[in-house]
Formats: sequence, C-alpha cells, structure tokens
Amino acid sequence: MINTKVILVTGGSSGIGYEAAQRLARMGHKVYAAARRTALMEPLVADGVTPLALDVTDDASRRQCVDAILKAEGRIDVLVNNAGYGYFGAVECVPLDDARRQLEVNVFGLAEMTRLVLPAMRSQRSGRIVNIASIAGRAVFPFGGWYNVSKYSVEALSDALRMELKPFGIKVAIIEPGCIKTDWGIIAADHLDECSRGTAYEAAAHREAEAMRWGYTGPYMSSPSIIARAIVRAATSRCPRTRYRLGRFAFSVSVLHPLLPARWWDALVCGLMSVKVKK
Repeated sequence: MINTKVILVTGGSSGIGYEAAQRLARMGHKVYAAARRTALMEPLVADGVTPLALDVTDDASRRQCVDAILKAEGRIDVLVNNAGYGYFGAVECVPLDDARRQLEVNVFGLAEMTRLVLPAMRSQRSGRIVNIASIAGRAVFPFGGWYNVSKYSVEALSDALRMELKPFGIKVAIIEPGCIKTDWGIIAADHLDECSRGTAYEAAAHREAEAMRWGYTGPYMSSPSIIARAIVRAATSRCPRTRYRLGRFAFSVSVLHPLLPARWWDALVCGLMSVKVKK
C-alpha cells in the first residue's frame, strides 16, 4: 500500500514530463499534468492523470492551476518543475526579448510555481520540490549561453530552497539530465540555425546545429525513461538525494569540467563542435 501523494508535474505534454506523470499515476498517486497544449495530455487520462492548462510565464494561469488542485485535493505534496526549453544562439545574436523569454520559462516560471505551492506545503509541514535542471547547469557549451544561464540559475535557486525549506519539512531535489532523446535537441538546433542566419557565426552555428540533429535523431542519446524514473524516485523516496545526475555524458561532463583548466575545456568542446558530421 503506497502513501498516495498529490503531485503536480509541469511541462507534462511531452517527453520527460509526460512519462513521469504517467509513471506516478500508475503507481497510484493523484497526478496533475500541466502544460499549454492540454490536448496532448488527453491520453494520460486513461492512466488517471488530470490534465490542466498552464502557461508558467503567466501569473493568472499559474494561480488558476495551483488553486484548482488545492480546491480539489486540499493539498499539494509534490511539485515537479519540468517545464522548460532551450533557445540556442550566440550571445551577440540572441535578441534580448528571446533571452528574457528563456529565463521567464526556465527560471522565473519555476520560481513562481514554487512560491505558489509553498504556503500549502508549510501548513502540512511536508512537501517535495523536484526541479529539472541539466548538465548544462554545470558546464557551458558554445551557443548555449542563455540556456546555460537559465540552468545554472536553477541549480542556485534549488540549493537555496533546500536550505531555506528544511525547517518546514520540505525537501528539494535536483535532476541533472545529460543528453536525452527528446524533441528538445531538434527544437534547440532549429533555433540556433534561425538565430545565426546571416551573421558572423552562421557557419560554426550551423555545424553545431547539424551535430545536434545528428545526435538527437540517432541511437546516441539516453531514453527519457531514465529521467522519468529518477523523477519518480525524487518525488516518492523517503529521503531523496539532493541531485540525480544521469543520462548520456552527464557523468563525464560533471567530472571533466571542474578538473580541466578552462582553456583545455574550451579546446575540447570547440573541437568536438567543429567535427564535420557525416550524412
């Protein structure tokens, strides 16, 4: 007999969020999956998941989502902050409006969703926040500057929250995926090509975009199931780890980046990105 939890998963319309919501519901938990495209979450209803409309950048949408769950259930035990995307491009080329949008979704949306559930969790004297960060929050890659900024921020916010919320019985866990085979990589590659077209960075950016498409369409990335299982563990374990670092290249990047001198790391990454991908 499981201890049934009320769980909110943002970014539940595809990929990791979709599978995590499905797995948690099949375990018997009361799961709400939230995203802008609610139609994509309708198949989850068969597993017991309740789809909700949510735009994490819109204050009214955030409040309506959380209030709907509290009205129906009277509590929220776990928040999985999974909503996010990657906008790639040279720092010089990415329009500030797009950079702000990246931070609004990946950082401020996450922070505001967390703020909204905390009063209920404090009153329960228990709760769990699971933030989806990235290995890109531990190491920087060319043309990923604003995405790296967003994920480094998630790491910092999560560490602060973990210490601040401990007295209230609320635990915080961070998931740090490596390279995971989802649509994320293709979307990021398309953004990179679009942002760099006609600029001084076009040739190098196109090589990196092609490398991303090659990697994310081949058998080289880890399955989203690996991260979905980690989310389940982080959400339901009695004593979750502070960090779950897993997926292709996650361990090697996390080890090499702090060990190598900065110029060595730069040379390694830029060298890999300059390799011509065979069609």
